[in-house]
Amino acid sequence: MRLNEKVAVVTGAAKGLGGEMAQLFAANGAKVVAADMMPLTYENPNVEYMQLNVADSEQCKVFFDAVIAKYGKIDILVNNAGITRDAMTRKMTDDQWNAVISVNLTGIFNLTRYIGPQMEEIGGGSIINISSVVGVFGNIGQANYSATKAGVIGLTKTWAKEFARKGVPVRVNAIAPGYIMTDMMKTVPQDLLDKFAKQTMLGRLGQPEEIAKAALFLASDDASYVTGQCISVNGGMRL
Repeated sequence: MRLNEKVAVVTGAAKGLGGEMAQLFAANGAKVVAADMMPLTYENPNVEYMQLNVADSEQCKVFFDAVIAKYGKIDILVNNAGITRDAMTRKMTDDQWNAVISVNLTGIFNLTRYIGPQMEEIGGGSIINISSVVGVFGNIGQANYSATKAGVIGLTKTWAKEFARKGVPVRVNAIAPGYIMTDMMKTVPQDLLDKFAKQTMLGRLGQPEEIAKAALFLASDDASYVTGQCISVNGGMRL
């Protein structure tokens, strides 16, 4: 029970990576608030669903106040909510650009601006930002998405400095997943999946639980001396 007595907020937790993290945290003793625009695709007595659009600053404040009113604190925050609107740069519309920026980057700021200082007040906490392999290496047709995921790494390093500056152990780290077999990836043709697998040192795609386990490590006291880092969980991608 590595997260016993902890209160965790996981955004984008209706399914996929967020769902895996929420359920693994709950299995390790945490009370989990799963925030998403859509209802959860699973049931867990220790995971409470709250609807949230992270791109809406006012909604984030109401959400934060509601969690604090019910649980009294937030020990762990996983900023996982994200969207894609892929297009080549020359064809990318303003709407495609702005939609991804508002959710993937501004959305992380909207929630952390409240939860980070609260962690300072309660004496510590762990913030985990979900970046991406394309935030490290870039990717054709994903200028908007790769820009946000690179920005997430910058926010991670900045917040690691800001929220610990008073000597309080608020740790802030990022995870940069590679190609992971979520429902979205299951729609990709098999020949492309095989190509992606060959780009890794381990010769396979990742599983959602492998990202969740990395997040569990960062959320727990096992990572008590880890902050300001971006951990790549990508099977040794070679791009």
